[in-house]
Amino acid sequence: MSHDLDKALTGISGILVTPYDTDGNVAPKRLQPIIDHALQAGVHIPVVNGNTGEFYALTTDEACTMVREVTAMVAGRAPVLAGIGRSIRDACRLATASANAGAAALMIHQPPDPFVSPRGTVEYVKAVSEASGGLPVMLYLRNDAIGTKAIADLCALPGVRGVKWATPNPMKLAEAIAACDPSIVWVGGLAEVWAPTFYAVGARGFTSGLINLWPERSIAIHSALEAGDYATARELIAGMRAFEEVRAEELNGTNVTGVKAALQAVGKDCGPTRPPSAWPLTAGQQEKMFAFLRSSGLV
Repeated sequence: MSHDLDKALTGISGILVTPYDTDGNVAPKRLQPIIDHALQAGVHIPVVNGNTGEFYALTTDEACTMVREVTAMVAGRAPVLAGIGRSIRDACRLATASANAGAAALMIHQPPDPFVSPRGTVEYVKAVSEASGGLPVMLYLRNDAIGTKAIADLCALPGVRGVKWATPNPMKLAEAIAACDPSIVWVGGLAEVWAPTFYAVGARGFTSGLINLWPERSIAIHSALEAGDYATARELIAGMRAFEEVRAEELNGTNVTGVKAALQAVGKDCGPTRPPSAWPLTAGQQEKMFAFLRSSGLV
């Protein structure tokens, strides 16, 4: 089945967790009910090997396994976006594996190397794109300090279709949108709570970890924003804000912890998180998360 990638990217990018078994090994099959639920609810583009998938806690072999297994489980029902990153050789290997698995596009993580440069990042993106055989590319921007010109240079590369904007700076986002080709798709990369702000300056769609647990709420928020109904969107976001507040604690170190703890509570155990992510939730965090689950009718 063919899909309109640009349209899917303006929807919800559902960042899937990476499940582990009791021995701590990746256990992708545990994702099947989560993927099925998300797609049935209407999530537009599942994402494997994203940050909610603990990308940097995985080996490259594990990331290759995850993209193969997730793409097989999605089974053509939606385009799959595959996270790519780390050293250039690891990134190129994973890009090739993602293309072979049938991913529709690559999401290239912004390199966390302390010696990264804007022009070096251009070469990095070029090499990754070539290794995939030319799959479309989404840039995942978590640090806008590289400047608008550098962002525009990256967006001008062949194959780059858009940017997942994950910095809490809407004015910089507005500058970047104005500086780049209008065909570039700008996606809110800070989940539901930031989506209205990013929509207001021109982004469309958003990333979501909530879809692992409650995709219907994410879809309702997206529908409200697409209709320009900001009041309804804010009301719906207020009803899931506690979930994101728990995830943002400990310098964002409970981001995945909160999702996996909630999944355990609703009977979709995907195992713990790996260090240096925090595990488990503290008693106070757990109490707040369980109150959210009860009030939302999820448990």
